[in-house]
Amino acid sequence: MSGIASVSFVGRRAAQKERVRILYRRALRETLNWAVHRHLFYPDADALRERFEANRKVEDVETIDRLIADGEASYNKWRHPDPYIVPWAPGGSKFNRNPVPPEGIEIVYDYGKEEAELV
Repeated sequence: MSGIASVSFVGRRAAQKERVRILYRRALRETLNWAVHRHLFYPDADALRERFEANRKVEDVETIDRLIADGEASYNKWRHPDPYIVPWAPGGSKFNRNPVPPEGIEIVYDYGKEEAELV
């Protein structure tokens, strides 16, 4: 391989490794949407890991690209229609439940002790 070809090959392999890592993490998080309880999640996570490990030794760049495309298509097909959102995160049920009061309203936090300070 010439110098430019090897640099191109190394760059492509690095990009593929990054895409596989991102796909695995996204798929693992998506598995939590389908099995919220940990005792249901662990077998699914193990099965997902086995699917990724089965193709770990593939060296052909074109085959790797095809496997990544198939994995991303499978991920998009099996995405949960109503994903679990942590309650206090944006989109969660507790997010912004108590909004900031409007300007001009004074809030007193000493709960009746303010009269003792006036004396």
